[in-house]
Amino acid sequence: MKTGLLLVLAGVVALAALPFLLSQGLLNAAIQMLIAALFASAYNLLCGQAGMLSFGHAAYFGVGAFGTVHAMNVIGGAGLLPTPLMPLAGAACGLVFGGIAGWFATKRTGTYFAMITLAIAELVHSLAPHLKGLFGGEAGVSTMRMPAWGLDFGSTTQVYYLTLAWVLLSVGLLFLFTRTPMGRLAYGLRENSHRLRFLGYNVHGLGMLVFAISAMFSGIAGGLQVVSNESANYVVFDPALSAAVVLNTYIGGVKVFLGPAFGAALMTFFGYAVSDLTQSWLLYQGILFVLVMMFMPSGLAGLIGTTGRLRQRIGMAKLVPLALLSIAAALLLSMGGAFAVEMLQRIFSQDYRAMAKLAAGGAWPPVTLLARTWSPTALTTWAVPVVLVGTGALLAWVGQRKLKQATERVGDAA
Repeated sequence: MKTGLLLVLAGVVALAALPFLLSQGLLNAAIQMLIAALFASAYNLLCGQAGMLSFGHAAYFGVGAFGTVHAMNVIGGAGLLPTPLMPLAGAACGLVFGGIAGWFATKRTGTYFAMITLAIAELVHSLAPHLKGLFGGEAGVSTMRMPAWGLDFGSTTQVYYLTLAWVLLSVGLLFLFTRTPMGRLAYGLRENSHRLRFLGYNVHGLGMLVFAISAMFSGIAGGLQVVSNESANYVVFDPALSAAVVLNTYIGGVKVFLGPAFGAALMTFFGYAVSDLTQSWLLYQGILFVLVMMFMPSGLAGLIGTTGRLRQRIGMAKLVPLALLSIAAALLLSMGGAFAVEMLQRIFSQDYRAMAKLAAGGAWPPVTLLARTWSPTALTTWAVPVVLVGTGALLAWVGQRKLKQATERVGDAA
């Protein structure tokens, strides 16, 4: 417990120091990482804790965003709701709309619940472009951050600290909610709702309340998005945003409280870092999700607990070589897979097909990758990913055998 608290405090200190370490462009990316982390944490309250898989949580993010943008335009950052408190408007809108939608959605469970949430999100997404007075059409709705509390909020640094304060407060409140009796009952919804009903609890009311609270914090995330961008467009209702929060949550790990926040921050950074380098970054994101679900069902955050248990069981002296072997295998497999994907992406692109038609004698033009040219018809070109993937697979096999041997020895000694 003390170690976890120290890690959290160290993380907060590191986040507070980012404006002194990053450029303005990277600081904007850090703001988006914080917002994505809060959105994933809010979603995990519903999905990870209460066991209700929603496919349409972008609806409450978007409602919070538009509630905030209209509040900023109407109130102007003055009075009882100055600019730093504007996300409260997103919270209120998310809570109200989440309560209404949750009343219908929580009438059913399992797949039917997921389909209802998807239908509600699609309904909002399809209506938004036509309700121009409310959602602004394709142009969206613009606003401006007004000065308040002695700050003008004209710099990215001030917006970052405002976002950080809201994210830390919201995540802290979500954590406290998990420790309340109602938060504990939410686990009962996930594990055995029939037993809760048998014990006399209002299962539908409890599910609706958890749904509304999750939507409220999703609305805060949407409000922070508006404060950062000074605009809102109906794109915030896009199903891709609902899919992204599901992916981020499960990649991070639904069993660890900060797992979804870690996964969202990591995947947001991955998008910013890789999207400018390759057109296939969404494919890599999908591959990562599949691999995590297949080999690490507890998510990336679950690696911490797994590593701790292995350290206690086989000792640090045996764990370090195994960890290094696993990292080397993962790097080689990633490099080989990325090389093959990038080669195939370039070969099947329209530009390459046009170049091939213009080439003399029907020859395949060389492909530029990693600052050098590769011939698509040369065996040496395709030998590179084969060798990398093969070596990585061999190292992974060796590491698995060594881990099995180490655990068997410990078991025999016990």
